[in-house]
Amino acid sequence: MADQFVITEKTSQAKDVRAAIGSHYGDVLPAEGHLFDLLEPEDVVPAWKRWSPILLRPEGLYGTRPAEGGNKAAKLKAIREALRTARRVWLATDCDREGQLIGQEILEHYGYRGQVMRVLFTAQDSQTIREAFGRAKPNAEYARLYAAAVARRQADQIYNLSLTRTATVILGQGARRVIGVGRVKTPTLAIVCKRELEIRNFVPLAYFEIIATAKVAGGQFQMRHAPPERIVKREIAQDVVKAADGFEGALTVRVEDKRQAPPKLHDLPSLQKLCGSRFGWSASKTLEVAQELYDGQGKKIITYPRAEVRYLPQSLISDVPRIIAGLRVGQSFSAIPVPEPPVTRRGASGIFYDQGLEGASHHAVIPNVNTIDKLPDVWPRLSSDEKKLFDVIARAYMAALMPDFRYRQTTATLDVRGVEFRATGRQPINLGWRAAFPEWQPADEKGDEAQLLPPLRNGETARLQDPKIENKETRPPPRYNEGTLIEAMQNAWRFVDDEVLRNRLKEAKGIGTPATRAEIIGGLKKQGFLIAQGKNIVPTETGLSLFGVLKQADPALVDPGVTAQLECLLDDVVVGKQEMVGAIDAVCDVAERIISKLKEGATAGGPSLLGSSGGNGTATYPPTPAMKRFADSLVRQKRIKPPPGYKTSISICRKFLSEHAPKKSDGETAGKLGLKSVSAAQLLYAKKLAQGKGLIIPDDARTNSAAMSAWIDTNRSKRPRKLKSKNSNRPVGSSARQAAPPNYKRSRKQKVGTDAASMAPVPATSIRTPLRIPYGNKEVALKLGARYGSEGWYAPHGIDLSAFGERGWLL
Repeated sequence: MADQFVITEKTSQAKDVRAAIGSHYGDVLPAEGHLFDLLEPEDVVPAWKRWSPILLRPEGLYGTRPAEGGNKAAKLKAIREALRTARRVWLATDCDREGQLIGQEILEHYGYRGQVMRVLFTAQDSQTIREAFGRAKPNAEYARLYAAAVARRQADQIYNLSLTRTATVILGQGARRVIGVGRVKTPTLAIVCKRELEIRNFVPLAYFEIIATAKVAGGQFQMRHAPPERIVKREIAQDVVKAADGFEGALTVRVEDKRQAPPKLHDLPSLQKLCGSRFGWSASKTLEVAQELYDGQGKKIITYPRAEVRYLPQSLISDVPRIIAGLRVGQSFSAIPVPEPPVTRRGASGIFYDQGLEGASHHAVIPNVNTIDKLPDVWPRLSSDEKKLFDVIARAYMAALMPDFRYRQTTATLDVRGVEFRATGRQPINLGWRAAFPEWQPADEKGDEAQLLPPLRNGETARLQDPKIENKETRPPPRYNEGTLIEAMQNAWRFVDDEVLRNRLKEAKGIGTPATRAEIIGGLKKQGFLIAQGKNIVPTETGLSLFGVLKQADPALVDPGVTAQLECLLDDVVVGKQEMVGAIDAVCDVAERIISKLKEGATAGGPSLLGSSGGNGTATYPPTPAMKRFADSLVRQKRIKPPPGYKTSISICRKFLSEHAPKKSDGETAGKLGLKSVSAAQLLYAKKLAQGKGLIIPDDARTNSAAMSAWIDTNRSKRPRKLKSKNSNRPVGSSARQAAPPNYKRSRKQKVGTDAASMAPVPATSIRTPLRIPYGNKEVALKLGARYGSEGWYAPHGIDLSAFGERGWLL
């Protein structure tokens, strides 16, 4: 029997390794991803089979058992048999933390004590693999990498299973469903839900900008009013227009020569973001295409794609001439003017930075130096998507080796009777790296910034003419697509309020890993918590409900900042700042604190948040008066006995009406009252009410306007409205109204959904009825007679307010 053999991560990798080294290092045996799973809690402690709110941490670590599925059993058997006689094992799995775990967990499970060598390669061509075997190191040198992988896996099992069981037992009483909690999955859902709620609750603010044409001796150009804050009153904008019309004055001209360094090289998250916005790809598709370029048969033209840093080691500087020469053979890249010699930037602001690779197992994604000379032969075999992605990677590499983009920025300002008008223009001096992206134009060079200014002199006279007011409106933040969501996961420090902690977490890698983030998003979709809407990702109502329940139970469950801190501790294991057990302890401490808080809430008598009954908004609520009257008439007419509870439960009453009301020819119930669909405004208000009070909107209320009205009436605060408050006759231009910030929150007295009679305007032509028009309903509001002024939306005197009342748009 052979005294040595090689373990690879998968069959295709084994094939490439075998082609590169033959049998020089013995047989090449593939795994199939993880060949071992962790034991289940009940396998360790039988009492844990019964779900209860406890921390599922065993003495020591969870053991492993052979994984099932696929061809795992046969592959594990082959490796186990080879271990019996082998004196040396070569681990040639992927070069990251997960690859280290996949290979070494096999040896640990069987207690192998022979020599183990670790082979690391960041490209999968034959030359790279041979070189990697030549510089293999003892596996003991990668003990920290393995410890970090074990810590993450063990911590995730303890955290996820403990909190899933606790949440299900405490929060899901009466509901036959599991409330899944994941250390990374749940905060990811929270990121999307928070953004969606921001958008739904966004109230647009109208504001005004003024532009004018400036004439000078050398020509004319556009100048824009530059106030210190937005103008929200048209009267003020009109005053500026009057002051600017025909004004003559001396220009203040400032000319600066500036430079801009090239963008960093790509890692997997940056590729996923760019491909998501440019090509509409999902995060998983970007990874699939990149993986094919990395290890696809007859391809192998890029380095390892699951990169988590955007730097290269300085040892790769020597590869630059060969990669550039290989790229220039291709027609797509031959016109890109990379200088000779190329610009090799070192340090944190450059691309060659050894310190920036600390704790990382692989570098940025770049073209493979050992296959670049074969690019003309490989190119015809690539699919259109593979060509697109390689083009992105190659241009980023070439741009990083080109000079800075240099430009001359001219800023002209004009003082118009105390208000400033400004114009800015750029004149390129040297395109530098921008020549690699001839069709690209950054956002800050569009609009006014893109104009070419005529020759200007400081102090020369300019005359303004034709000033105009532009109507503008604030917009809500954009929804996430998969690329921008992954970026948000990577930059989880943005969700942390504490300034010191924010700065520390900026250096961390966010939540999740480059290899798992796409899988996490896909899992949330499969579970029905997220859904694709065009290019965007939005939460389902189920996802929003789960987010609301968990946030109310303990905000730490859905806080990306908490998970980012834990990720930081786990990453510290790789660089030796944290011990494996210490990192697991930290995660367990957080889990135990959350469990204690959930149990305290249950002990205090808090209702079951996902149960089928209780006083939390899911309890039964009465039918509308019209439904009760209709039901009583049917009882009299048909002399039938009504079901118990039909006067107190809308669902019982509704079922009774459906069964006994006469049917129309088309099958609908004749005389069916209150069963029209829920309006968008009704649903919006109900969701805000549910979010504010931690309620769940019942399913029948979502499809029935009358049921929704009854649910709203049952759950909102019952406070009498005072018609003659001290502000009821305040004129439109009052200072109290103007003092409110753009996104002010209404007081409890300003109820949405108040009936029209309670908002009847005082009979004076100067009084307007204020409105609250949700974002996206502008056209409908205008058709109903609403107007928009400096104080916001309003209904002029004499307009019928009932339509606004039905939609919940009256303040």
